[in-house]
Amino acid sequence: MNLINDPWIPVIRTDGQRGRIAVWQIVELNNPVVELMASRPDFQGALYQFLIGLLQTTFAPEDEDEWLEYWQNPPDTEKLKSIFSRFSTAFELINPDGVAFLQDFTNLDDEPKELASLLIDAPGGKTLKDHLDHFVKGGTLAGACASCTATALFTLQTNAPSGGVGHRVGLRGGGPLTSLLLPENPHASLWHKLWLNVLTQDEFVRSPATPTVDIFPWLALTRVSDKTGGATLPDDVHQLQMYWGMPRRIRIEPTEMNGACDLCGVGDVELYSHFRTKNYGVNYEGPWVHPLTPYRFDAKNEQPPLSLKGQQGGLGYRHWLSLVWFDPSNGDTAARTVKSFFNAKARLVDQSQRISLWSFGYDMDNMKARCWYEQKVPVVSVADKYRDLFFQFVSELIESARDVVKELRSQVKAGWFSRPKDAKGDTSMIDQSFWQSTESVFYQQLKILAMQPVDTRFMPIQVAGAWNTLLRKHAIDLFDYWVLEGDAEDMDMKRITSARRFLLINLSKLKSLQMLEQQAKATGEVA
Repeated sequence: MNLINDPWIPVIRTDGQRGRIAVWQIVELNNPVVELMASRPDFQGALYQFLIGLLQTTFAPEDEDEWLEYWQNPPDTEKLKSIFSRFSTAFELINPDGVAFLQDFTNLDDEPKELASLLIDAPGGKTLKDHLDHFVKGGTLAGACASCTATALFTLQTNAPSGGVGHRVGLRGGGPLTSLLLPENPHASLWHKLWLNVLTQDEFVRSPATPTVDIFPWLALTRVSDKTGGATLPDDVHQLQMYWGMPRRIRIEPTEMNGACDLCGVGDVELYSHFRTKNYGVNYEGPWVHPLTPYRFDAKNEQPPLSLKGQQGGLGYRHWLSLVWFDPSNGDTAARTVKSFFNAKARLVDQSQRISLWSFGYDMDNMKARCWYEQKVPVVSVADKYRDLFFQFVSELIESARDVVKELRSQVKAGWFSRPKDAKGDTSMIDQSFWQSTESVFYQQLKILAMQPVDTRFMPIQVAGAWNTLLRKHAIDLFDYWVLEGDAEDMDMKRITSARRFLLINLSKLKSLQMLEQQAKATGEVA
């Protein structure tokens, strides 16, 4: 199967029809494609990245004017097919005697492994041996169709976690977050969903005319990272290789087996069941900054940028600044494509078309996938002159919430335990309940802030008052819930009363809440 020429992308069209298309069919006007329909959440995110990477590599617009032209009038299928076809030689999935997509240039001689090992959440060999695969069972993937095999391969290479000695992590580190801009309109075409995330050549790099090994590392011998080879730094290869990183040395085994795919269920197709692998593939090190991923930057420039990862507790409004713009409290910065949208494209897109940000990724514990997280948050566009102050206001709201939840957690622990050394264990549910209970009001205040006049200088009094009141109320309510729930005879009411009193006292001392209160008191907005 050729990933340029053949239909393999699972999609749904405007009328609800499902099927598989070739990549150049994403711009068909008759019954347009509106969404991808992958069999797994991580496959869905990977297919989006594959198509965005393909457009960025082969069809990047020269400037903002050309980006807008194709936003308003997508290219026809023949034009896209013609351009994509120049790169088709690099996209053969199975090619025993030559170049194969995202696979080692040579035929590897290690023992074949089951295809299930390509799945990031698949149990490892020791887990299976010790019969510890309680939640994610092994032995459930006997064979996969070409479409799912290609997607699994790309998913692993672009998100690769630690895989043991010499089995390298992905270019962005293991289990990175990916952030993609999407129109909120459910009828928006797939083309528009992809195009929002494509940078212009003025912003990034020019599109090559033909495939090169600096972009597609599988076109030549692997830059091995054993004793004879070292790390691969950004200056060593083309910047577009960020979309096509190949940290793992893999070769899919040809097969003559037919049947139903264990991943997507499609029947009577050729199935793939094994692959070969070898360690010491491409070792990406240094200041890589993938355009689709948010990063944490060291203020002193002593450490390279660190991609943000999925984390316990998932994603929520406390991460909004990190994902959408910049969080001054920790140096977290939105993906380059998101910053580009605010800097250039937001004014080009019809303001009636609301945009959201879809962020997703695995929470990894070295080689173990603990959970898959994804979240969609609104993207708010404001005038350039007001933008910095707007984000400052949002930062103040989030910082005050962080201060409150820290104090809440501390006093709940004090209410639970008589001695500090007893206050151990997982208390993440306290934080999570607070963030969830205040999220809807946060986005309400966000909307109010976004509607302020360009010449605004101070946080609106209604926002300061509402947020101050909400944080205090929810802190007390959640303290009562977490500490007073249970049998009364098991409680130390003296200790609980003391902790509740200290919560009220300490909340009144928080500088972030004092600032909100001062802004709201001018017109008596504080409850």
